[in-house]
Amino acid sequence: MENLLYADVLLPLIRNAGEQMREAHADAENHVTLKPGDANFVTLYDVQIQEYLINGIRQLFPDACFIAEEQDNQTSVLAAEHCFIIDPIDGTTNFIHDCRFSCVSVAMFSCGAPIFGAVYNPYADEMFCAERGKGAYLNGQRMQVSSRPFTSSIVAFGTSPYYKQRLCDATFALSRKLFLTCADLRRSGSAALDLAYLAAGRLDLFFELLLSPWDIAAGYLLVTESGGILTDLKGEKIDFSSPSPVLAGTPTTYRELLRSASEAVET
Repeated sequence: MENLLYADVLLPLIRNAGEQMREAHADAENHVTLKPGDANFVTLYDVQIQEYLINGIRQLFPDACFIAEEQDNQTSVLAAEHCFIIDPIDGTTNFIHDCRFSCVSVAMFSCGAPIFGAVYNPYADEMFCAERGKGAYLNGQRMQVSSRPFTSSIVAFGTSPYYKQRLCDATFALSRKLFLTCADLRRSGSAALDLAYLAAGRLDLFFELLLSPWDIAAGYLLVTESGGILTDLKGEKIDFSSPSPVLAGTPTTYRELLRSASEAVET
């Protein structure tokens, strides 16, 4: 990785958090509680790993502010010099079921702009990271999005499971529309890893009709620094102060995703 400012100090902390997740997953189902929303689970380990990350980051950046999944948040802190957006376990349902497709996601914003992002999958020992203007990397190797045409593309999508009644019909209308003309669909259960895979060229498109800032903050930088595009349903910049729909793709696939979304989903 070339001249990255934050990777040396932040990646060891993120890796350690991932190892804690990997070691705990076998016991996860015994420590589950339910948050508001459909199938919105949290485990003891989500909270413990989040606390570990916040405490570790504060030692590195004493002035740090945080937006994190397992706490109450004030979005005004996005304007701070060092604001970290944390998802301690993205793919909690996978984690509970021992599916082994979950990750730690950490992003740093400065004065409202994304500066650093990392997504770590401890089961595969894959560290995806990016810094603004310096590229995106997988285990130290530069990443680039694919150049496949839309007809050969794999589309990953999320089902917004916390909002089933509200978004089910639109989600599956768009997935059906895409499925009829792309190569195939994938549903992994981790938006952060889907975006990391898109950045690495393993996937070609991703959409989900409502995601929280911690689901996408790190993935946004991974995708854009590897040459991809990530927007809301109208093709506009993501607002990281509130939940948002997400469309992400490559220069060869994004326009078809945006067009399909405009036809299949009411905005």
